[in-house]
Amino acid sequence: MIVVTGGAGFIGSNLVASLNEKGIDEIIIVDRLGKGEKWKNLNGLNFIDFIHKDDFYEMIVDETFPFELEAIFHLGACSSTTEKDADYLIQNNFTYSVELAKYAAWRDIRFIYASSAATYGDGSNGYNDLDEIYSLRPLNMYGYSKQLFDSWIIKNGYDKKTAGLKYFNVYGPNEYHKDDMRSVVHKAFGQIKSTGYVNLFKSYHKDYKDGEQMRDFIYIKDAVDMTLFFFENKDVSGLFNIGTGKARTWNDLVTAVFNAMEIPVKIKYIEMPEDIRDKYQYFTQADLNKIKEAGYEKKITSLEDGIKDYIQNYLMKNVYLKW
Repeated sequence: MIVVTGGAGFIGSNLVASLNEKGIDEIIIVDRLGKGEKWKNLNGLNFIDFIHKDDFYEMIVDETFPFELEAIFHLGACSSTTEKDADYLIQNNFTYSVELAKYAAWRDIRFIYASSAATYGDGSNGYNDLDEIYSLRPLNMYGYSKQLFDSWIIKNGYDKKTAGLKYFNVYGPNEYHKDDMRSVVHKAFGQIKSTGYVNLFKSYHKDYKDGEQMRDFIYIKDAVDMTLFFFENKDVSGLFNIGTGKARTWNDLVTAVFNAMEIPVKIKYIEMPEDIRDKYQYFTQADLNKIKEAGYEKKITSLEDGIKDYIQNYLMKNVYLKW
């Protein structure tokens, strides 16, 4: 039996779909669906039960969860980089995770959890966790909540049994419910359809021209494949980057969207809101040396090919992953 927290979410639903393709359907999805359309991500997936995230937490803390588990993929969290309620983030992203990690460790359950590239802050201390984990300084409370749990895992020795995955900028099908936290690929597609152009933030850094700020954009299918690597290789533990290892500009990304839609490129540069200017990351790039040394060898999809697949096979057809 496998638990996927956040299983109705973006990465979670894609992970469940991939497990289904491998013939695995003894899956329990843990999530909160709310009043939106996140439930659509579950349409077509095969699993045996759905448990609300609060009920699951109580079962774990009270030790009343009735199933024996092989693995827990802990992907559920508040992923909003603009969330200001620090108490909520600590409870939801840190305390919840601590209880799951302890539960898994005491029962020898494989524990794979989502961290984030937001832990790296401005990147001045690099993008690997081989030596500098405690020197990282996230720029927002979301990133700090993830850094706090990463640090707790290491301080308590759980990193020898668990895999923490620092996802960079993931895009792809089933992110439609994420509102402002959707990828710029999805946002750009909508803008182009309605206006014919895309807005990008101006740069306020002397080393980066407008639209030349850089991110490591990874297609969801690659992110899921990397995640499953740690399920299939249970002896591989620690913190790992999940990205392409090649930073690209926002201009590159938006140009790829226009090209996939076969529409001339038209970009407008707008002012960045003042409240996020001092929290903005101008460069992120995954360091893949660690995951490659662990044995991951698959070719990673290029930005252009990933966006073309996403645009032409999902967004233009208005379909979810399993539809």
